[in-house]
Parts: sequence; C-alpha cells; structure tokens
Amino acid sequence: MPIIFILFIIIPIIEITLLINVGQWIGVWYTVGLVLLSAFIGVNMLRIQSLSTLTRARQKMDQGEIPGKEMGEGIVLAVGGALLVTPGFVTDIIGFCCLIPFTRRALIHFVSQRMTVIATHHSSHHRSTFEQDFTSNPSEHSTRPPGGNVIDGEYTRKD
Repeated sequence: MPIIFILFIIIPIIEITLLINVGQWIGVWYTVGLVLLSAFIGVNMLRIQSLSTLTRARQKMDQGEIPGKEMGEGIVLAVGGALLVTPGFVTDIIGFCCLIPFTRRALIHFVSQRMTVIATHHSSHHRSTFEQDFTSNPSEHSTRPPGGNVIDGEYTRKD
C-alpha cells in the first residue's frame, strides 16, 4: 500500500508543485518547452539504447545463451521511456536515470540480487527447466524442476 500511495498520490503532487514553481520562475511557455524538450531527448535516447540492448540480446540468443541481463535492461528501458513521456521534472530525472547505462545497470544489479528468473526451454525432442540470475553465467544453471519429479514422455494415438 505505501508504494502505491507514493506512486499515485505523492509523486503527482510533487510534480504539479514543481511545475507551478518552475513556471512562475522562468515562465509558462519556457516550462512547457522544457517538458517537451526532455520528452524529445528522452525518446531519442530510448531508441538508441533499445536498439543497442536488442542487438546484444540477439547476439546472446545466437550463441545459445539466455539474454537475462538484456531482458532486465529492456524492462528498465520501457519504464524509463514511460516516465520520460510523462510530464514533469521528477519523472524525467528518474526516466533519464533508467536510460543512462551506468545507472540502469546499477538498478538491474540491485534488483537482480533479490530475484531469480525461472526459464523453460521446450523443443520437440527436449524440455528443460532451470533457474538463472540476471547476472549469472548461463553455463552455471541447474536443471532441477520447480515442483518435484517430472515424467516426460511421448505418445501416439492409435484409433
């Protein structure tokens, strides 16, 4: 509840207050111009960073690795892009932090220490389930099923 309260009540109040104060200080049209300029710069940065992340993810998939780190970066980039197109200066600062590679990787490292990714690979001949951290080496995954024993088999229907 406190996080939802902060996201939907406190941050908009801070944004509105800051926009009013900046508008009184430099003028309404300059404030609108700053908001539009930050959105324009942010969208262009998002496009460049997204293409870079997508290229790295594709390279890892071509090598047979799971692009866990790149998936995390994609999520952070999407959140940063959404924050940058939201009018306001606080959300723009947070959004730009999501787009700067150093701060984005620090955020991903912070979050990845607190979570585990469970991935399932399924093909016509083999199925494996394993866990992997965003930052771990893909060759160090474990092949233990998440819910106990798994019996894998094939069947053919004969009528």
